[in-house]
Amino acid sequence: MDVAVVGQIARDLVLVVDEVPGPGGSADVRRRREMLGGKGANQAVSLAQLGVRPGLVGVVGDDEVGARLLDQARRDRIDVSHVVRREGAETGLIVDVVDGSGRWHYLEDLPEPVLLTEADVIAAEPMLREAAWVSVQLQQPSDAVHAALGCAGDARIVLDGAPAEDDRDALLAAAHLVRADAREAEMLAGTGLDAETAVRLGEDLVRRGPSLVALAVESANVFAWPDGHLVLPLDDVPVADTTGAGDALTAALIAALTRGDPPERAARLAVAAAGATVGHPGGRPDLDLDRLRRRAGV
Repeated sequence: MDVAVVGQIARDLVLVVDEVPGPGGSADVRRRREMLGGKGANQAVSLAQLGVRPGLVGVVGDDEVGARLLDQARRDRIDVSHVVRREGAETGLIVDVVDGSGRWHYLEDLPEPVLLTEADVIAAEPMLREAAWVSVQLQQPSDAVHAALGCAGDARIVLDGAPAEDDRDALLAAAHLVRADAREAEMLAGTGLDAETAVRLGEDLVRRGPSLVALAVESANVFAWPDGHLVLPLDDVPVADTTGAGDALTAALIAALTRGDPPERAARLAVAAAGATVGHPGGRPDLDLDRLRRRAGV
């Protein structure tokens, strides 16, 4: 087991329309896709496609949808032995409505029963202790997040999201890699960010524990590590849907670091992975390591 991903699993329903209708309006759906989704599953799929052995710790319902998603995860070469089938719960649903300009509109049905509990995570301790890396998505409840860190043993910790202010110091001190999207990065900063101020924020976060920090701003991705930083503009590619780009970026960072790549090489590969994901609707990645290396020039 290379990486255990602790995060959300959901049915992802993608609807592509020319324009999202206003109140009382309607629109024809030009394309419809249904797939395994949720941030945790997207990241695990990305890792498997990049040649890393992932396991997934998350929750689905005891319904037919949950069974179908787990079957897909197994076909994707993901270890789902510690995914919880919550009795009486419906599997989470994310509806991603994408307009002709690539702008997305989310409708999420992720009620409490499909979120991880402390007990769920503790039950997955054998997987977490076996993994070399544990990637924890901070959108999960705080008790589950702390349980994951406590069960991780000597694994390197990835924090995906913005640590809450009340326990930020403790989480940062435990982390090897921190990744935040543009909204989460501004939460960490307490203000708006551009590339220059994001570099300073990244350097400050590195001083508090992580070996590598990846932050998104409006037009770039910013990476900081103890003896350097890198600002990489977003790939100049047609954008169909940005859903899942951050999950692919995080997975590519982990995969590169697992292979021993230096931070700059890992960062370039990660941005290429994000760029390869925005060209199709829905968050499910379609990554190939050799293509990414050519795209990134590494």
